[in-house]
Amino acid sequence: MKKTMFSLLLLPAVVLFSFAMEDPLPLGASVPKADNKLKDISGKEVTLKEAMKENGLLVMFSCNTCPVVINNQARTKEICQYAAQQNIGVVLLNSNEANRKSSESLSNMQDYGQGQGYKWFYAVDKNNELADAFGASRTPECFLFDKNGKLIYHGAIDDSPSDAASVKRIHLKEAINEAVAGKEVSVKQSKSVGCSIKRIS
Repeated sequence: MKKTMFSLLLLPAVVLFSFAMEDPLPLGASVPKADNKLKDISGKEVTLKEAMKENGLLVMFSCNTCPVVINNQARTKEICQYAAQQNIGVVLLNSNEANRKSSESLSNMQDYGQGQGYKWFYAVDKNNELADAFGASRTPECFLFDKNGKLIYHGAIDDSPSDAASVKRIHLKEAINEAVAGKEVSVKQSKSVGCSIKRIS
């Protein structure tokens, strides 16, 4: 009886935990929370809907401090520039709310983004709302949407996040090329490798 009562007491906690973060966004899903206003490092607000361009939208969860993000920085800039050249909107989101008052503040984001020469949006994901809606868990983690706003690729930039010299396939670039050419994306998902998003408790 005591064991049953204990299990029942734990149930609300289990249910609550299960809703703390949604499952990863399924392929074919529409851009979630596309109308959420996001503070960009420019000081202005932007929505994912506004950022989307004729050929789609690339959303990448990133930050200032993760060693994997820093290690992938050259690749991040290259793929973001490539996406923009293909008339795809680009938004990098910083969801590290637990560190917002320190290393992941808007001021630090501005310094980092300007230092890297970002020419696309780098915005604050307040209260992890978009990270939770996307089911994002890592930095960097990429979500590519087609011209109809449907998710067509989710995962890493390429097949070797830890070693640029070993890259054999740039999954995200291939997905962009196939989408722009009107073809079905051949590799739709890959494993993101990086630091966990520092959510608020």
